[in-house]
Amino acid sequence: MCSTRRLHLLRSAAFLTFPPIYPCAGAANLPAVTSLNSHGLRFAFGTLTVLPVRVTRWDRTTARAGMLCAPLAGLVVGLLAAGLGTLSLLAGSGPLLAAVASVAVPAALTRGLHLDGLADTADGLGSGKPAGDALRIMKQSDIGPFGVITLLLVLLAQVAVLFELFGEGWAHGALGAVVAAVAARLALTLASRQGVPAARPEGLGAVVAATVPVGRVAVVAAVTVALCAAAGAAFGPYGALHHALAVLGALAAAELLLRRCVRRFGGVTGDVFGGVAETAAAAALVVLALGP
Repeated sequence: MCSTRRLHLLRSAAFLTFPPIYPCAGAANLPAVTSLNSHGLRFAFGTLTVLPVRVTRWDRTTARAGMLCAPLAGLVVGLLAAGLGTLSLLAGSGPLLAAVASVAVPAALTRGLHLDGLADTADGLGSGKPAGDALRIMKQSDIGPFGVITLLLVLLAQVAVLFELFGEGWAHGALGAVVAAVAARLALTLASRQGVPAARPEGLGAVVAATVPVGRVAVVAAVTVALCAAAGAAFGPYGALHHALAVLGALAAAELLLRRCVRRFGGVTGDVFGGVAETAAAAALVVLALGP
C-alpha cells in the first residue's frame, strides 16, 4: 500500500485520554487538557474516517490522544453501519442485503484502507520472505493470492454473521454492527501501546506506534467492554455476557495477529493496523454467532 494511502489509515483513533491529575494545578491545566482532547478527537476522526474533520495537529502527543479515542470513532462508524442495515431490513430487503449494507459502510468510511491493509498484511505474512522483503511486498499496490483469499474469507464471515443477526431482528443486527466497529477501533488502541515498535523508522506507523501507555489501554478496554455489555443487556443477562465476550474475543484475535506481525516484520506498519482492525471486527462477529 502506498505511503499516501497509509496516511489516512495511521492518522488514527478515539475514546478517552485520561490526562494526569495534578492536585494543586488541575484547574490551571484544564485548558491545555481540553485542547489536547479536542486535537485527539480531530486526529481520530480525521484519519480513521472520511468524515469532514480537519486534523489540526500531527505529532506523537496528539497521536496518543487520538488512538485513545479510536473506539469513539468506531462507535460513529458502527452506528452509521447499523442505521443503513436497519433501514434496508425495514424497507423489506431481507437480512442478507441488510448484512451487506452494514459491511459496506465501514469500508466506505475508511476508503477501504483497513481492508487493503488486511490484504497487504496477509501477503507479507504469506510471502515467506525475510522481514525487509516482506515489507517491500506490502508496499506494492497490487494484491497477491494470500491477500485475495484473506479478504474474501473475512468479508464472507462478516456478512454471514450479520445475516444471521439481522435474521433474528433488526436490533440484534444493529448492535452486532456497532460492537464489531467499536471492537475494531479498540484493537487499534491496543496496537498503539508502548512496547510495540514500528517496523520502519519513518512512515505513519512510526507516528502512532508505542504512543499509548499500557495502563491507559487497559482502562479504555475495560470501559469499552463494560459499555458493550450494558448494550447487550437489552437482550438479557446472557446478552450482556455475550457482547462483552465478543469484544474480548476481538482483542484476543487482534493480539495474536499483532504479535505475529511484530515477530515477522519487527514491528507494526499502517498495513498491520488495518489488518488488526478488520481481524478484530470479524472475530467480534464470530463470537456473537456462537452460543444459543
